[in-house]
Amino acid sequence: MAKPKKSSPSFISNRTSDLSHGQTLSRRGRVRFLRSSCEDHFGLVEPQINAEGVHIWNFDVACPLDVLFLHESGQQKVRMNRHSYFEVLYLCSGSALCHIQDRLLPMRVGDLAVIGSTLYHRIERQSSSPLTIAAAFFDPEMIRCGGGNDGMEYLTPFLLQDASFPHVIPAETGIPRQVLEMMLRIHAERPAAPKSRLALKTYLKMILAWLVSYYESYSGTVEVFHRQERALDRIRPLFRFLEENCGGSIQIKEAARICGMSESHFMSVFKEVTGLSFLKYLNHYRVERAQAMLTHSDDSMKNICQEVGFCDQSYFGAVFRKVVGLTPAEYRRRFKSNGIPEFPRIHQDTSLGHLHEEQPQGPNKMGIRYGSELRPTGTAGPTLVGDR
Repeated sequence: MAKPKKSSPSFISNRTSDLSHGQTLSRRGRVRFLRSSCEDHFGLVEPQINAEGVHIWNFDVACPLDVLFLHESGQQKVRMNRHSYFEVLYLCSGSALCHIQDRLLPMRVGDLAVIGSTLYHRIERQSSSPLTIAAAFFDPEMIRCGGGNDGMEYLTPFLLQDASFPHVIPAETGIPRQVLEMMLRIHAERPAAPKSRLALKTYLKMILAWLVSYYESYSGTVEVFHRQERALDRIRPLFRFLEENCGGSIQIKEAARICGMSESHFMSVFKEVTGLSFLKYLNHYRVERAQAMLTHSDDSMKNICQEVGFCDQSYFGAVFRKVVGLTPAEYRRRFKSNGIPEFPRIHQDTSLGHLHEEQPQGPNKMGIRYGSELRPTGTAGPTLVGDR
């Protein structure tokens, strides 16, 4: 596979007058923030992750584009999740691992991560220093709303993400710094939407054009996106079953039967979709349910252990500590009084980010044939608590 190409940072301006209030962009790409301009990563994102590990973000319908500044101290990890929107992350401070499926991709200050809609992922703090992240979320319809087929070309880096896709763009390519400047401009003008919608869309298209140029040599195909969607559809009945039968015993044979697959094929598909084996996923899911009960009820450890499907309290404690880093009792003492929002349990039977190919158009200049409509939606099933 040819390596994505580097870009000159010649576009970058040294002016800071265009930046959002409270943010300063240095020559090295570091961003200094007023504390009040950042939001807690865990507190903002975690409560909006639904029962299948899908993060639901409520966009402004008139302008489905947001830029946020997120701070993470590392005390609590956001669960592995996916979402129907597309995401670009810039690491402003600290060091991190971009955990995508079963891959761990190192990120340094100034690096950029590009994440589509079908992959479970999260950002994990790697050092003792807190993380600060600039995050751009956008609904692909922000680009497609003109109705023409040309807009789809801007989205190709988010649709071609197979198991070897280079999600992290290094700072030295110059691309991340260019993208960050546009993100800061979006953040500064976002409060004026929808009046500033045209300018915001222009800034977003500039970001996407740089990403398309960087990834133009990548040899993926849009079929990668469709294959990931089909795999998600195959295991969705199991997500619903686990939501309703978390406390019961379930073996791989039963899970494969629910999905209509042989055991070997099921294990392969499940690992491809979630990045975890089924048994590891099941333990993590049960631990997540236990976390919610520990912080939102006064039930005994014995009752919680049985309610989430562990027959042995000692084994439950060992698994919980391995996943969370604390014993169940320690977790309850530390977080019960903090008012952690309850994890929602949402039943939705819609598909995530499908591309509906109606009245196909001709291939674009990158050789990829697109349909005429892109309709992203949300999905549901059990949550996923991943570990490194």
